[in-house]
Amino acid sequence: MDYQYDLVVIGAGSGGVRAARMASQSGARVAIVEKSALGGTCVNVGCVPKKLFVYGSEFSNTFDAAAGFGWTVEDKKFDWPTLRDNKTREILRLNGIYKSLLENAGVDIIHGTAALVSPHQVKVFDDLIESKHILVATGSTPFIPDFPGSELAINSDDFFYMDSLPQKAIIVGGGYIAVEFAGILNGLGVETHLVYRGSLFLRGFDDDVRSVLRDELTRKGIHLHFNTSISSLTQCSDGVIEAKTNTRPLVANAVLYATGRRPLIDGLNLDVIGVDTEKNGFIKVDDHYSTSVPSIFALGDVIGGMQLTPIAIAEAMVLVDNLFYNKQCTLDYSNIATAVFCQPNIGTVGLTEAQARELYGDVLIFKSSFKAMKHTLSGLEEKIFMKLIVQKSTDIVVGVHMVGPDAGEIIQGIAIALKCGATKAQFDSTIGIHPTAAEEFVTMRSFTS
Repeated sequence: MDYQYDLVVIGAGSGGVRAARMASQSGARVAIVEKSALGGTCVNVGCVPKKLFVYGSEFSNTFDAAAGFGWTVEDKKFDWPTLRDNKTREILRLNGIYKSLLENAGVDIIHGTAALVSPHQVKVFDDLIESKHILVATGSTPFIPDFPGSELAINSDDFFYMDSLPQKAIIVGGGYIAVEFAGILNGLGVETHLVYRGSLFLRGFDDDVRSVLRDELTRKGIHLHFNTSISSLTQCSDGVIEAKTNTRPLVANAVLYATGRRPLIDGLNLDVIGVDTEKNGFIKVDDHYSTSVPSIFALGDVIGGMQLTPIAIAEAMVLVDNLFYNKQCTLDYSNIATAVFCQPNIGTVGLTEAQARELYGDVLIFKSSFKAMKHTLSGLEEKIFMKLIVQKSTDIVVGVHMVGPDAGEIIQGIAIALKCGATKAQFDSTIGIHPTAAEEFVTMRSFTS
């Protein structure tokens, strides 16, 4: 059958755009459907604006450190609309770049809401589009649970466009989004309370990293409320919201929920055409991103894996190679580095200590905690933490973790070493760059087992 397109992509986020561009460059006829702004979560309400806000919030710490170096910083003022609107202008610029990338690759851009009609048909408004292959890359969206007063809460998307900055804020959640926003608000001068129902945030990260970050956030003045759950929110006078918890009431001008994300599959009609989903709504796929319907594929956040931009892009490359270059590729999800842009940053790659002990039994643990050279003059108490996890029998480094400035930048390079199977002996034989914090990773000698 002669279809209108070889591939129709639903969703113009990181994964969808990469798949559309690369497929089109192979000679395929490609269209991409997007109901909102080009670039998806990352560009519009995720990685990019968040990192810009992190940069903005770090200046307060820099001002505090400046006195020890002879600088006098007087009359410090922060203007929220300036940061918010400059961020928005940058996003609009990036939206335009994504549009140009797609157009220059020969991809047809269709603005509207897509619905699947059959295994080879997509409906947008009244137009019926036929395609040999269909890719669902619609991503995920913030989720606020339903409870009394939940309509008073905002989510991470809302935060990027707030009219004014609250004097006091409550952030609910224990994942990376929650701790990142806690750092942003605290750095911008907001009295910040982080509420989490568990005993310690960042479940799934190395336990030492979690503990170190807890201490650093407390030192920075963030109020941490663990083993705490909110049962209701009530609007009080003067714009104050009261949160009733299982411990004590909390009040704030804004309550931000960062308690999870759900797949953005509303209106796609997946069930009608037989695309299987998990109980939580994420689309089921195999190692080649095929769904239960042979002509329909899915990747990125909507399949419920690691919700990271580079993952969606890598999955898109695998899909295009398989569909249009007759390959049988799969993606290796091991040793994927990631960063949490809390303050201080977290960078991590490989196994946690608990995972390594369960997998290998005997491991060697190398740790280092020290004050950065900068803070010998700044007077600030912030410390850097680093950790290496080594499989004892092979000497292979199987996990590297860091809490400190530029942790993501440092761990990105170390991730290459882990991908290559580097040993602790090879780390030790590498000459460090002095004076840097990163050199500590090649000078650690003391260990515990």
